[in-house]
Parts: sequence; structure tokens; C-alpha cells
Amino acid sequence: MVDQGNTSTLSNPQLAGSGDLAGPTWANRIVTLYLLALLLPFILQLGGLRLSAYRILLLFATVPLLVLWLRGEAGEKRVADFAILGLCLWSVISFLVLHGPQVAVEAGGIFFVETAGAFLLGRCLVRTPGQFLTVARTLFFIVMLLMPFAIIEALTGRNIPLETMDKLWPSYDRVIKEPRWGMQRVQATFEHPILFGMFCGSVIGLAYMVVGHGRGLAKRLGLALATFFTAGFSLSSGPLTGMVTQLLMISWDSVLRNVKARWKILAVLTALAYAVIEIGSNRPASAVFISYFSFNEYSAYLRLHIWNFGMANVLEHPIFGLGFNDWERPYWLGASVDMFWIVFAMRHGFPAMFFTLLAFFAAYVPLWRKRDLSERVSNYRLGALFSLTAWFMTGWTVHFWNGTYVLFLFLIGSSLWVLDAKTEDDAATDDPDAEKGTPRTIRYSRFAPISKSSEHPLRGLDRAQRSSVSSRDDVKLLRRSPFAQEPPGAVRSKK
Repeated sequence: MVDQGNTSTLSNPQLAGSGDLAGPTWANRIVTLYLLALLLPFILQLGGLRLSAYRILLLFATVPLLVLWLRGEAGEKRVADFAILGLCLWSVISFLVLHGPQVAVEAGGIFFVETAGAFLLGRCLVRTPGQFLTVARTLFFIVMLLMPFAIIEALTGRNIPLETMDKLWPSYDRVIKEPRWGMQRVQATFEHPILFGMFCGSVIGLAYMVVGHGRGLAKRLGLALATFFTAGFSLSSGPLTGMVTQLLMISWDSVLRNVKARWKILAVLTALAYAVIEIGSNRPASAVFISYFSFNEYSAYLRLHIWNFGMANVLEHPIFGLGFNDWERPYWLGASVDMFWIVFAMRHGFPAMFFTLLAFFAAYVPLWRKRDLSERVSNYRLGALFSLTAWFMTGWTVHFWNGTYVLFLFLIGSSLWVLDAKTEDDAATDDPDAEKGTPRTIRYSRFAPISKSSEHPLRGLDRAQRSSVSSRDDVKLLRRSPFAQEPPGAVRSKK
């Protein structure tokens, strides 16, 4: 933290919205290390505890982050904060009721670390525009790092990162996957191609609006399309839905940039389209949506039945859910639940589903309604919203787990700094020197700045004149004098 009297860099809303762009160096380093840890296919088995690189980091960081949040270092406490804590608490209660105290401690504990820990990491350590830029740049760097390996795996089927990791330490199993469009689905350093697609695909909005801020249109499009190209090798319909959604939102914002109500117009058109499909189709609108955003009719068919039978299980166990017990379904329907937004309802009951959706929308809606920001902070806000929209859309067709789950929670938390940005200070966010750590000098609107040739107020005075300046206060007055740039002895005419 930077000493600002009794004011912390993490919690000061004015710093969060303006001058202190870079933020504390230690916070940037921890966030960068965390994001890179999501890339490592590292598994350490300690008894019944399965540790990955990011889990180890969160195990050490969660309690200190909770203390920072309790002390107010993350700014104003918000509904999303309490929703995340409520989700964690209810999961422990559910495990306790269904499986006893041992499972409640073990499973509930690791769930708290992955859920609250990941959220608080973003909430507490990403508090300035510069820190959010670090997040976006790091994620974009990871995507570009994976690009050549993704191309090789798509064309040859060889997963070079996992092959290399297996020689050093046991890593993830290879997923048996059928080719699509004549290519292999890319798994890269993740457990499944869907997770690779979700991780990389969610960066499109951040690449265009955050990393590309201040650049020309061609460069910004290049950043977004390079991300789309890499993530597209997952060849998964769920991530593809999120990627296309972001590109459409980027296009809408670019074309209607000067229309102030463009997002309200989009919301109304979306609602109308949904209503027309719901009324005019012989299937629910959700079924139409799933069928059109699936690679084949069979996968769409399965997802519809996952929803139907999944919600039937929730209605039978509405309070505490099923826990780790198997869910009831037809023999032809697999055990996998490819729908994130109902998984917690099935496992922990309707309260868990409520807390999950509340945490998302308690962050999403205030971000959407935030106005009167500088161009830079406004673009960063849109980048966060585009990415979160992709996560929301994709969550109805796939499940988030392990690295993608903690990234999702982290991105929600790391977007909330925008709500603390103070509009009266936002003009300072475009100062390029602030990001480099260059101290700003105060400029007086009524007086000309002192040039480098006469930056010391006594320079150019003879010995007698210097001796007349008898105190430090005299020097300060002379420095601020409107005549400071006039040569010694000059006479100012009176009008």
C-alpha cells in the first residue's frame, strides 16, 4: 500500500477511480501469479485433498483477503459480497445436513476457498484502472501464449503442453473427443476443450475494450479476432455462444456509439425477440436458443433434458439439494450436468441458486447503470460487462469447474472497482504519466508554469536580491508569483 495518511490505496474510492492507476505493486504481482497459475496443469494429491497451483495460492490468500474486506480495504461493502458469503455458508449447511460434519468441513472448506477466495482476490486486489488493465493484459498474454499450441493440437491431435508436463509431474487426463469440421478439439492445459474455450473466449471483450483502449480500430479488432481465433479451436458450441455474443455487443457499441440509449434499445429488442419466439414457436424460446447454438441436434436434445430432469430433482429436494448424491434421470442421460446455473440448485437447493444469481446480478446491474465516467473507465466497464455477459449466456449450456469457475468468480470481483470510481476525479485517468509512476506536479490555472531554465525561484538573482529572500515562505511566494518568469529587475507597466 502507498502511504496516504490514513487512507489505503485499496479502499480509497478517489484513487480507485482516478489518479493511482497502477495500484500497489504487490497486488499486481499476486493477481498476475494467480492468473498464470490457472494455466498450469499441476495436480498434487495430499490424502483426500486435490491441490492445483491456483488452489495452493488461494489457500494461503483467502483468510488475509477476508480480513482486508472486513477492514474496508475493498471499498464499500456490496450486495454481491454478502451473496458470495451466503452461498458459501449455505453450502456448508447443506453438506452438514446431508453428509455430516466431516464432509461439511472438507468439501465446504475447499468450496469457500474457491468461491469466496477467488471473488475476494479480484475484489480486494483489483481496485484501480491500472490494476484492471493488468488483469486484461495478463489474460490476453495467456491466450496468445496458447495460440501456437492450439493450432498444433487442432491439426495434429498432439497436446504438447500436457505431454511436456507429464514428463515433470502428473497432469490432466486426455479427453476422448470426436473431430469436428475436420479438426481435433483443443484441450490445451485444461481438463476439457469446453474449459479451454470458456477461458480464452471470455477475454474477447477485455481485449477489445481494455487492452485495445486508445488504439485504432484496426488494432482493437485485431486483438479481439486473435482471441476469437484461438478460443475457436475448442470447437464447442457453449463457448462459441459467448464469443459471438461479445462480438455482436462490440459491433453494436461501435456502430451506435453516438446513440446514448443504444443499450436500452438493445435490451428492448432482445425482450421483443424472446417474446416473439415464445409466442410464435411450438417450442419454448430456451429450447429454440439451445438448438440453434449447438453443433448438432443430439447435444441440444440432451441439454434440454438436463434442464427438465435437473429441475425435477431440485423440486424434490428444494432446501438442501442432493449434495454429492446421484440425481435421478433416465438411463440414457449421462451423469454430467452441462448447465452451470442449476448445478448449485441441484447440489444445495434453491437458496444456493438464489445466492449465485444474486451475486452475479448484484454486480452486473450496477455496472450496467454506472454512468458519467471518463472514456477510459467507461470502456473498461463495457469490457467487463461484455465478458460477464458471455459467462452468463454460456452458463446455460455448459458447467464451469476448476480453473474456469475461479476465473469467473475472480472477474466478477475484479469488476466492482468501477462502482467506486468518482466522476469528478476521472479526468485524471487519461494521464499517461500516472501509470508509469511519474509524480504529477500541481499546475495553477492563473499562473504560468515555471520553465526548466528558471525552475529554482532564486536562479538569476544577484547576491543582494537573494539575501532579501529571508524565509522559506518567501521562496514559496516567489515560486507562485505571476512574475516568476520575468527577468530580475524588470518593471511591469501599470495600466
